[in-house]
Amino acid sequence: MGAEEAAMEQEKNLSSHNPRTVPITEAQFLSWKRRKDAEASAKREETARKRAEDIALGAVQMNGRELFLHQPWVFDNSQY
Repeated sequence: MGAEEAAMEQEKNLSSHNPRTVPITEAQFLSWKRRKDAEASAKREETARKRAEDIALGAVQMNGRELFLHQPWVFDNSQY
């Protein structure tokens, strides 16, 4: 039985080194969350900047909101 106990102990030690089983602190989680939010925000800003550049170049079609923001005279009903 000594071999079985040693094997179980060794398996227990190996599982404790697995980063997925190590509990994290609240501070570690909040740090990770802030970093993930910052990365997502930077990606959204980069995408918006690229879209604005493409619209200015005429490379992509504008949606209704973008058309209203860039060419509001199109929606002027006073001409009718």
